[in-house]
Amino acid sequence: MLKINVVSGIIKGLKLNSNKSEVLRPTKERIKKSIFDILGPKVYGKTFLDLFGGTGQVGIEAFSCGAGKVIIVEAQKKHFEIIKKNISKIKIPHNIEIINCNALKFLKNNDTPIDIAFLDPPYSENKLLEDSLDLLAKSMTTSGTIITETLSSQTAQNDVGNFSLKKRYLYGKIAMNVYVNNDTPN
Repeated sequence: MLKINVVSGIIKGLKLNSNKSEVLRPTKERIKKSIFDILGPKVYGKTFLDLFGGTGQVGIEAFSCGAGKVIIVEAQKKHFEIIKKNISKIKIPHNIEIINCNALKFLKNNDTPIDIAFLDPPYSENKLLEDSLDLLAKSMTTSGTIITETLSSQTAQNDVGNFSLKKRYLYGKIAMNVYVNNDTPN
């Protein structure tokens, strides 16, 4: 069992479980820290979606940084069980909802406005990422932010609905792509 840590916020240092496998690829801690450094206080009180939950660590980090509501979606039952275990380690009240569902099905049926979304699908699933982004853009608030984790060798979409790629951060073989709504003032 691989251990990962919450790196910031009110439950900083909490150890989370993860199985290392070809299909479960937890976001590296330095990348996760960068995500929340980039978002800063924008997370506080917002609705945060961790669409391909895996271990749930990014959604749990969002809770730790003050998100008002966290939704973690994971299709694979085995990974969903890891997320449930990780959430059970949080010993203070929280507003984390976990959903065992296919990402596209969730997005098609979602009626909760999303302020911040993190998508980290399997790197080989470009079409799944594109389809997810297209559906997600419809659920995002006008001040929303979308972050995707991809391989740095993959080309990031420039536009997703009313969202445009604002910045691409490179971390070796990994890229973080940050999209903002075109109607959001700078």
